[in-house]
Amino acid sequence: MKVSRSAYYARRTAAPGPRATRDAELTAEITEVHARTRGLYAAPRVHAVLLHDGNACGRRRVARRIRAAGLAGRHRGADNAPPSLTPMRKSALTWSDETSDPTRQPSTPAGAVTSPTSRPVRAGSTWPP
Repeated sequence: MKVSRSAYYARRTAAPGPRATRDAELTAEITEVHARTRGLYAAPRVHAVLLHDGNACGRRRVARRIRAAGLAGRHRGADNAPPSLTPMRKSALTWSDETSDPTRQPSTPAGAVTSPTSRPVRAGSTWPP
């Protein structure tokens, strides 16, 4: 890039522009909303909260600021639930299936064909005729 030495140093020492200033303010507001919602809200809901509070800004700008701040909304699933909302420890949950007990034989419906190329058969199914 061809920039004069005086312009380079003038820009380097100058105050941030209006967009950078507004981005810093918006990031602070987004971080506050994110903390207030315990990290649950992602960009669409954070944007809605900001609009409700009177901060006019674009949805994509909010998404960019969230990514730049390193924030993310929580996704559905048991792994993402906060510990205070989890009713039991994961170790207290037990699941039993055919793979958990090596001595148990897998259950198949009576008369079911179990070759690798056959289609799965449900109990009471009349397929194939």
